[in-house]
Amino acid sequence: MATPKSRPRDGQPGRALAFILVVTVALIGLMFATGHRTPRLGIDLAGGTSVTLTASSKDPKAINQANMTTAEAIMLKRVNGMGVSEAETQIQGSKNIIVNIPRGDGKGDTQDAVAQIGTTAKLYFRPVLATGVSIPAGLVKPSASPTPSGSGSPSAGASAKPSAGSSAKASGTGDSSATPSPSGSTAGRAVSQALQAGSTASPSASAQGSASPQPSASQPAAAPAKSPTSVTTGGTVPADMEKQFAALDCTNQEQRSRNYQTSDSANAVACDEKAQSDGTYEKYVLGPVAVNGQNVKDASAVFDTQRSMWIVQLKFDGTGAKAFTATTTTLSAKQQPENQFAIVLDGQNVSAPRVESPIPGNTAEITGSFTQKEAEDLANVLSYGALPLDFTTQSVSTVSPQLGGEQLHAGLVAGAIGLALVVLYSLIYYRGLGLVSIAGLLVSAGLTYSIMCLLGAGIGFALNLPAVCGAIVAIGITADSFIVYFERIRDEVREGSQLRTAVQRAWPRARRTILVSDFVSFLAAAVLYVVSVGKVQGFAFTLGLTTLLDIVVIFLFTKPLITLLARTKFFGGGHPWSGLDPKRLGARPPIRGGRRRPARASVAKEA
Repeated sequence: MATPKSRPRDGQPGRALAFILVVTVALIGLMFATGHRTPRLGIDLAGGTSVTLTASSKDPKAINQANMTTAEAIMLKRVNGMGVSEAETQIQGSKNIIVNIPRGDGKGDTQDAVAQIGTTAKLYFRPVLATGVSIPAGLVKPSASPTPSGSGSPSAGASAKPSAGSSAKASGTGDSSATPSPSGSTAGRAVSQALQAGSTASPSASAQGSASPQPSASQPAAAPAKSPTSVTTGGTVPADMEKQFAALDCTNQEQRSRNYQTSDSANAVACDEKAQSDGTYEKYVLGPVAVNGQNVKDASAVFDTQRSMWIVQLKFDGTGAKAFTATTTTLSAKQQPENQFAIVLDGQNVSAPRVESPIPGNTAEITGSFTQKEAEDLANVLSYGALPLDFTTQSVSTVSPQLGGEQLHAGLVAGAIGLALVVLYSLIYYRGLGLVSIAGLLVSAGLTYSIMCLLGAGIGFALNLPAVCGAIVAIGITADSFIVYFERIRDEVREGSQLRTAVQRAWPRARRTILVSDFVSFLAAAVLYVVSVGKVQGFAFTLGLTTLLDIVVIFLFTKPLITLLARTKFFGGGHPWSGLDPKRLGARPPIRGGRRRPARASVAKEA
């Protein structure tokens, strides 16, 4: 009597196959529905600029993870605030921050973003103690005779800033040429005069009426100066600042850009960041910090229609509002220039507004000869606060769109060649089974591509050149899983098993091998992603993602598909072109002492 055969269960492969196909189609459909049909490309493929910044501080303990994280967030806000879309920031090691700015889309200026990202943006409000002017070498100035530094007279102070809209109210000279003063001070704002003077007259020139006589026609003309001249135009220079103030030459770019704000509680000197219309530069002796820029809550660029000028409006927090009110109350009782306070950004004077009355509230404004872009840039820097550390630019690398396109083309060609070789090998060696591997690769490619497109829009994943390499390596990983399963099936066929039985018996052994292999690959990708930085992380991310997708495809697509194909006559009957022909595989009949199940089947057949 024949013993009935027991056959391993093959489950319901149709459901698993339908599920993976529905998921694949859904992801591709979502990709088209959202409009994200192409992956977001990194700098090395799309073109752009990469900047590496290194942190420094007088206190080594200040360079810590918290401050680096804060600085990274501020840099990202600054760049995105300028309209440069999809910028990336990343901490590298303990001291470096990498800022990647993709190719501009016309909304922002990449060069300006590069210049601003590492700006310290330390803003201070300091009272003005004395003012002066640096005259470039060779500039003829009939009024170059200095005013005594200790005079502090109202006339000297008034001549320091003869700007329209301010001199008539402050000095009482009744200058008929002055335009009516805007109502900024009565509205609770500090009206800046520092950067408005350049369009009218130089400080020293306006002092000539009282400081030195006009040269007559009979007098020889003043010889051009051979070296820069420094003139004190008002206020009292403290004794400890006399030498430093006299030696400060604001016509020198290096000296003008240097930050002399060594201590918040000490006096300092500063230069105007821009020259007057006659080429001279204003310079100042400043008192200790009265209001810290860290107390600025918000800043915005606004066009003042009454004065037809761009201004930067500031809002202080509670601490800043109290300090600002107390400072303006004190300064309003003093004579010019000691009733001014300087708005110092990174050691350079941006504006030196005059205080005519106490300014309560939490708002102020910075005015000057700002263009719209300059006002917006300044507001952008101030809005997001000062960096907690100083940063120096270590490297700036720029990739042109043309070079990026060439690299992308080369990567795609390499991927196409690798895929073609795998397909060719599969068809030659596995024949019909090769079609299964090709179908699996297509499903894996569809899942990978759609997920990358969606991740680019969702979490900002950028496909760079190393990530493309990771995708190419993934082709081999996916093909390797197919090969492991196919060879296990062929081994079972060689042992004399029927194909449907061989498919089920081969699966447990192949499954273990595939899981172990993919686990090792995923573990390597995870470790590489954690310990690496920059573009290498793109390779690790893509490798890890494709490894996970390989498990999904082999479990939900390849295995169910082969199970269904084993029921067909072409594959189940061992057609020579199926890749599972017993004769071609060298299958041998079962022998005594051989495998148990084929032997029992043979006995049943003889009976």
